[in-house]
Parts: sequence; structure tokens; C-alpha cells
Amino acid sequence: MIGCLAVAACLLAPSSPGAGAARPPVSLLAAPARVALAGAARQVVTLTSTGTRPVVVEVVRAGYGLDLRGRPRILARRRSWITVRPRRVAIAPGGQAHLIVVSAPPRRAQPGDHSELVLLVARPVRTQSLSVRMRLGLLVVIRVPGRIVRRLDVVPVRLQRRLEVLVANRGNVTETISPRCFIVTVRRAGRMVARFHPRARRILPHASGLFAFPLRRAPGPVRVGVALSPGPPCPRPRTRVFVLRL
Repeated sequence: MIGCLAVAACLLAPSSPGAGAARPPVSLLAAPARVALAGAARQVVTLTSTGTRPVVVEVVRAGYGLDLRGRPRILARRRSWITVRPRRVAIAPGGQAHLIVVSAPPRRAQPGDHSELVLLVARPVRTQSLSVRMRLGLLVVIRVPGRIVRRLDVVPVRLQRRLEVLVANRGNVTETISPRCFIVTVRRAGRMVARFHPRARRILPHASGLFAFPLRRAPGPVRVGVALSPGPPCPRPRTRVFVLRL
């Protein structure tokens, strides 16, 4: 899963032959790429300009989410728990600037993880006839102290063109689905015909993730076993068995 998300492409003018290895006019790096804050806290983020032109970077706050396939989404921002200072910086080529990210969750905030996105919009100081704009996403996760709940549930499995397993995060922290902690087995007439380990990805609190696996349809019932636990480490994955009649 990405901590730093490029959410829009730069629009570049046509380049001359042999310029493929040249540095782009606008290029920006943020470190760290993912900010984790415990309650009311602060973190310094260093921006480095690796392009050929001076740039101006503006800060925009937004909501953050993941779709069922685990792809990042920019959401409309409701009430933000973070402030970023300064809101606008100018950086010379090869230079650096520093942002301070400060979290201030409300007193009655629910324990667990709360994610927001800081969009860094960069453009050159002088554009002339060149139209360049870059947008970079900095993920900020605020963990509110309190009772931490870790619970993953498997919603009934279905087989259409592929075998689909929907996993719901009923807890209050972001879970990383590890291949070691998620095993799907398929048996037909008592014989194992397939075994799957999904790629690692994250599921946000109170959200779901869809995992798809290639499986040929064949006459007769199949038993699908899903062993899943938060992790790693994986404390005795709980296995659920689903019978699919084709």
C-alpha cells in the first residue's frame, strides 16, 4: 500500500529528442511519505524539489479512503483534525522546505485510527508557455488513545467469473492483510483443488476489501475454507468454511 500517492499527472510540453533522461521541470519528494501521529502530536515533513525549476507548493487538506480493490480515493473533507504550517512555500531546484503537521483530535473522538490526506500542489514559479502542475498526496493517520479493537470478518463467499471473498474490518484500526495471515483453500469431493494467498494490502476501520481469485467453474459443490486473522503475527487464524453449489 502507498503512503505517498500521486493523484494527478504532470502535463508537459513536447520534449526534444534525447531528452528522455532529463530531469522534469517539476518534481517533488516528501519525507516521511506517511505521517503517523498519536493523539495530539506534531511531525515535521521535509519537501525536496528534484526538478529543474523553482516551484511553489500549496497545501490542501482532503479526506482519504480505499475502494473495495484497495485503491486510494480522495474524499470530500469534513471536519479536519490536522493543521499544516506553512500553507504555501517556495522551493529552489535541489532545495528543501519543511512543513509542520499538527493533530488535534476532539476530546470525545473515538479510539483508533483516523486518516486524512494532505495534498501538495506544486507548480513552477515562472511557467511561460509550459503548463506544468503536480499533485502529491501525503497520508496522515491519527491514532486516538483508548480501547483498540482488532476484528476481521469474512462476508459469505461467492463464485461468479472468479472466486470473490469480501473481508470487513469491524475494528477501529487499519489492518494490513498479510499473505501469511490469509489463506483460501478450495476442496471438491474432499480433494484440495486450489490454495490462494492474496497480496498484502490495507483495510481501513469500518470498511471492507474485496479479494478475487481465479477458479474454474465445475459441476458439483465445493468447500471454500477461509483462514484469516489480523497480523502479522498471525495468532491462530480462524477458519470459516463456505459450501458453494454450482
